[in-house]
This record gives sequence, C-alpha cells and structure tokens, in this order.
Amino acid sequence: MPCARKSIGQPRGAPSTIGQVPELILPTVRLAASFRAAMADFIAEGRGAPDDDSGLARNINEFGDRWHTVAGLAEFVAELLRQGDTSVPPPAGWTHSSTYWWADGDRYLGSIRIRHELLPKLVDEGGLIGYDVAPRERRQGHGTAMLRAALPIARRLGFDRALITCDSDNVGSRKVIENNGGIFEDERNGKLRYWVPTG
Repeated sequence: MPCARKSIGQPRGAPSTIGQVPELILPTVRLAASFRAAMADFIAEGRGAPDDDSGLARNINEFGDRWHTVAGLAEFVAELLRQGDTSVPPPAGWTHSSTYWWADGDRYLGSIRIRHELLPKLVDEGGLIGYDVAPRERRQGHGTAMLRAALPIARRLGFDRALITCDSDNVGSRKVIENNGGIFEDERNGKLRYWVPTG
C-alpha cells in the first residue's frame, strides 16, 4: 500500500477532485503528460507572444521547443529547481525564485513562483508572487487555493505581506488575490497592485 505523500502546502478548503486533495509540490517529470497538455493550451491562447513578459512566457520561449522530449523536460525541471537554490547565485539583476506546481496526483493544475526578494524593478509591475492556472482547470478554485498554500512559504522567506499584481482586465486573477485578503493599493502601467498578508 503506497504511503501518503507529504505536501508542501495544503490549505483547508482546497478544491476537491476525484483524485487526491491538490497540493503544492516541487516541479517533477512525473507530471510530464498533463504538464505538456497545459503548456500546449497556454500557447494556443497566445502565451509566449512577443508582448508577453511573464515568467510563463520566458519558460515557453526558452524551453517550449524541447520540453516535449524526456531530456528536455528534465532540463527544464532542473532549471526551475536551480532558480530557487540559494547556494547558486542568481544572474545579475535577478533574485532567486522558487517554483511550485499545484498538482492532483499526476495531474498538473498550475504553477506558482515566489521571488525571494522584492527588487525595485518588481515593485511597479512584477510583484513577489506570480501564478498560472492551466486553462482547462480554471474556474474551479485552484488559483485561490494555490495562492493560499504559497503564502506561508513567502512568510518563511521573511515577508509579512506579499505584493501581487495583475492586469487590470484580468477579473479571475483579481478575485484570486482578493479571496486571499489582498488590499488594493493602486494601478501602475495597466497593472493592479495588491498587498496580501502572508500570516
């Protein structure tokens, strides 16, 4: 009988599915099939285009031509883990960023990235935390639950509140932030800026 896997974060009231309760896990090639399907859906809706400056877009542009192979996906997963490894210095002008996947068993539901520092260039638009819910998994409460599970990680990094931004027309993301107690501060360059308590 298999042992239960320990989750990194598992909030109360997380969406219930036929499989396990969704949880934050470190990126893994075990989710290859559902991860690739989600990435294909993101690309089909235009993510990774020249005007997309998100973390997801950077991943698509750097690894999208090779994560369909076993070796390519393994390289991508290793890179995500390296970005969060504080023993490896980040590139100049960047900070460490820990990526977690929101998963239900072997089903990839989304990603969330937590930066280790709020650099000046992130204050206006980027924020401390960024997330993406797989297109076919939206409107099921996953974004709210995933962010709720990630906030204690940000707290352990030393943040008592997290700056999170979203496009002014992104109603879904705005609801995710507000559902987690986000307090609106202002709008800058088309981005709504919220402060979300981590405790």
